[in-house]
Amino acid sequence: MKSKFFNLNWKDFLKGLAVAIATAVITSLYQKITEGKLFDIETLKAAGIAGLAALLAYLLKNLVTNSQDQILTPEK
Repeated sequence: MKSKFFNLNWKDFLKGLAVAIATAVITSLYQKITEGKLFDIETLKAAGIAGLAALLAYLLKNLVTNSQDQILTPEK
């Protein structure tokens, strides 16, 4: 069941968490490859911030989307 307009459910949070984790991993790997150094605290901080931003963006998108995947459209 999809969440309604201006509502979130547990599936939204779990999917958002998956997006956040994937974003953090990809960000860490990208930085490691481009900088050529092992993981350090700055890399982990950047990955965490990117993951948090991805989580918030996903939840915001789901908050303003109705159960028919229409953005900024109330339920019919």
